[in-house]
Amino acid sequence: MTFQRFGLYRGRGIHAIVVDMTTMTARPTPAGSLPGTARGVRARVTYFPPNWFAAVMGTGIIAIAAHGLPWQPAVLSVVAAGFWMLACVVFGGVVITTIGHWLMDPAVARSHHDHRVVAHFYGAVPMAVMTVGTSTLLVGVGIVGRDVALGVDVVCWIVGTLGGVVTALVIPYRHLILRRAHVGEAFGGWLMPVVAPMVSASAAAILAGQLGAGWARTLVLGVGFAMFGLAVVAATPILVALVRRFRTGDHGAATMMPTWWIVLGPLGQSVTAVCLLAHVAPDAVSASVAGAMHEFAVAYGLVVWAVATVWILVAARLTVRTARAGMPFAMTWWSFTFPMGTYVTGSSALALTLGGPVFEVAAVAGFAVLVLAWGVVAARTVRGVVSGELLRLPIPGC
Repeated sequence: MTFQRFGLYRGRGIHAIVVDMTTMTARPTPAGSLPGTARGVRARVTYFPPNWFAAVMGTGIIAIAAHGLPWQPAVLSVVAAGFWMLACVVFGGVVITTIGHWLMDPAVARSHHDHRVVAHFYGAVPMAVMTVGTSTLLVGVGIVGRDVALGVDVVCWIVGTLGGVVTALVIPYRHLILRRAHVGEAFGGWLMPVVAPMVSASAAAILAGQLGAGWARTLVLGVGFAMFGLAVVAATPILVALVRRFRTGDHGAATMMPTWWIVLGPLGQSVTAVCLLAHVAPDAVSASVAGAMHEFAVAYGLVVWAVATVWILVAARLTVRTARAGMPFAMTWWSFTFPMGTYVTGSSALALTLGGPVFEVAAVAGFAVLVLAWGVVAARTVRGVVSGELLRLPIPGC
């Protein structure tokens, strides 16, 4: 495989009714008992928090991961194109519904900013934007053409990078520092705002591979290196807090358990970013600096990839145990998808950098698990949309 494979509430009433995203499903209501319902399907959305953008991430990452797999059967390009188009459709639907939610229920929509759980998922917005952009450049280029694909990716990368910096700085400061959050409150969603810059770093490396020599490519790579550093600095204390809570044995409510998979996100995404950045470094820095970056990418990538592999085993065991005890569906289930996708891209990037069957097998096996997880979560999400359960304002205590 060559590097080209990667394409080088405000108000008392609102606070009383807005609850954790873990209670996404509303109390069952007889069909037709609510205005505008037909056999239990809501006529309009009354609750649409930002974590819906995780569905875009979880869908688009399959297209990106498929494109970079070391093993490339002919059908894989069709699979990648299909998931790219589906990600674009889901993205459009989520954006339109979000705008409608803000127009129809502005008080509820504004309340997401202050919510101790939901607010962290604003990090999914810039990541969804960059996922669409990168998948368009890698997979959609054969359909829309290089100029359109490159233009879309440039816009998505700029918007996503700026949005990621805002979420990485503002949300943790507001909800973790000012509110003095303690370890007992830690959950995987704390990482959502700070992973966005790492996604930007990976996207920068891929985008730079499509830009000609000059200031634009140098600028994109410089921003990519900066985003990698920002993400590492911002994610490290949160990872420490998560490990501390995990060791207490208190893993939170059953519907929150899937968010522990988000720990895999900064691990896998950072391996992807450091390897891809090292590959394009010779185009922007001296040979000696590029060599040092390659050595760092190898050392960092191997260590973090090993940690990520161990975490998959830990998270899988916790998932099985929770599922046996009862794990109701919630939008948190999308945490099973994108983080696993980053492990696949990280393994593929290491296979590209070092070679060897271990990383190739890990990438292919991880991709199979990713597609399976996506199928289960997507099916449950569609069911929740059709029934209206995922689109209704949750009732406290349900």
